Amino acid sequence: MKVNRLCSSHYIKFYLCFSFVLSYGSLTSQAVAQSVSAPSVQNLPLSQTPSPNSPQINSPILRQGEPPSSQPLPESPPPQPIPPPEELLPLPPTTPGEAEPSLDSVQTVVVKRFKVTGSTVFSEAQLAEVTKPFLNRPITLAELFQARTAVTQFYIDRGYITSGAYIPPQTLAGEDIEVEIRVVEGSLEDIRVTGTRRLKPGYISSRIGLKTQKPLNRDQLLEALQLLQLDPLLESISAELSAGTRPGESLLEVQVKEARAFDLPIILDNGRSPSVGTFRRQAQVIHNNLLGYGDRLFLGYTNTDGSNAGDFSYTIPVSPRNTTLTFSFGLSDSNVIEEPFNVLDIESKSQYFEFTVRHPVVQKPSREFAVGLTFTQRYSEATLFTGTADELPFPALGADADGITRLSAIRFFQDAVWRSSNEVIALRSQFSIGLDIFNATINDTPPDSQFFAWRGQAQWVRLLGPDTLLLLRGDVQLANQAVLPFEQFALGGIDTVRGYRQDTLLTDDGALLSAEVRLPILRMPKINGILQFAPFVDAGFGWNLSGRPDPDPQFLVGVGAGLRLQIGNAVTARFDYGIPLTEVSGEKNTLQEQGFYFSLIVNPFAF
Repeated sequence: MKVNRLCSSHYIKFYLCFSFVLSYGSLTSQAVAQSVSAPSVQNLPLSQTPSPNSPQINSPILRQGEPPSSQPLPESPPPQPIPPPEELLPLPPTTPGEAEPSLDSVQTVVVKRFKVTGSTVFSEAQLAEVTKPFLNRPITLAELFQARTAVTQFYIDRGYITSGAYIPPQTLAGEDIEVEIRVVEGSLEDIRVTGTRRLKPGYISSRIGLKTQKPLNRDQLLEALQLLQLDPLLESISAELSAGTRPGESLLEVQVKEARAFDLPIILDNGRSPSVGTFRRQAQVIHNNLLGYGDRLFLGYTNTDGSNAGDFSYTIPVSPRNTTLTFSFGLSDSNVIEEPFNVLDIESKSQYFEFTVRHPVVQKPSREFAVGLTFTQRYSEATLFTGTADELPFPALGADADGITRLSAIRFFQDAVWRSSNEVIALRSQFSIGLDIFNATINDTPPDSQFFAWRGQAQWVRLLGPDTLLLLRGDVQLANQAVLPFEQFALGGIDTVRGYRQDTLLTDDGALLSAEVRLPILRMPKINGILQFAPFVDAGFGWNLSGRPDPDPQFLVGVGAGLRLQIGNAVTARFDYGIPLTEVSGEKNTLQEQGFYFSLIVNPFAF
């Protein structure tokens, strides 16, 4: 007889269901409060019970459908050399035309002062030092021109290659001679962009324009071109300066080649919790330049045997400084299919939406620092015996009497990246503040929507040799109280501590450290492919707050090795085997639980 037919009242139904969970986990009253134990608890780990009538369950099923703000820092790409300046901007310096000075047939003069006019970037004292060698001694016409040339060279040496100085017509007589040297500071007359197809030329010219204000500086122009070369919308860029129609002005001809903007990656892996099926299938539609403004559209569909999820996001730049607005939305529907809990017909429906503003404060070819603000709203509803006459609210951690959890939060984040030809360092810090708005879940005791948490993530990718990489990453979360399942720190699985099932630990606070080396064992130049051997070690530690007992074990350590195949940008395949060094009891029915992980990403448009 099915369990739901045994339950003749809501009280009896809930009592039997709760007893069912306990019996299959072989749990004591103390273990009920643990977040990790036997296999049953790894699927439905039970948390602190706020009252005798409302036991609450903390389950990975409640974490399905993660918004961008909750996802881990993506793996940084291997270090790439920045194109040398001569490839981006091969140009000869240009200077204004020279007007012949009138010296009234004087063969030599003694100049008491040089008056340099027209300069906006250098002080009088700086320019006086340049002309000082030509003062208070007899100088010839040629030496007078050398003073003018010295001022021009002073500009050129500091990158102002289209600026120059000349001596305007003037009369030099008497004993107190002052010579005027006039500076014409160079500027761009126009920026002409060719080679674009879908991308608006203004996208490129506006970003170059930020770095080419008068007076034009070659170093600033090169920086703008290097930043555009790093832009994923462009495959290549080069520029050439030529003389303009007026003295001191130049034309900038920019030639670009757009990168492929449309991708349709197919992703297969075993990175989901066994409670909803580990084998995950994903299809994504990505367009990085949908309307020609550098705006990005993302559509994703994710499926396992027990879950379906859809994700949407749209990002548009709103300034040449790469300030962006992003709207994200997602829906998911999950069912517990893992035995013996599949008979409970546990179903969770969740959704999220986020609105993000991100602004780069510092943007250089070698480094970037950005700040941003995200507003998040999440909703989850879970039920037992779903779709039957005996349907009951699922007693999720922090949920209300109807099994519903609502969260509203504002997040302030900071991103930093340092790049060089042999390493990349990426950091992210995020402060999350839960809010009592939009009917958010508020309880007498934590967890609820009112919380404060900080999450810090770091990555270091170091090039040790040709195709040989060292990858170090860390992740830490610190909260002020117990948090809802949405916000918990997860350890175990393909992206955290390999050797354990997905989300083995779900805790309020936690920390993760991982180290991996990638060593080339086979190169396939004909298909731009490489096979790498990748030994790794992962370690994580989690703990709870607000009186919730800590999990047992709290510490997970896994070591192992994998093979990674990369074929251009078209195929990325990964196979890992992790060995758990911390014993976690329970059956191991899936490849994931036995320490085997696989991932395959195929992009048909990249072949």
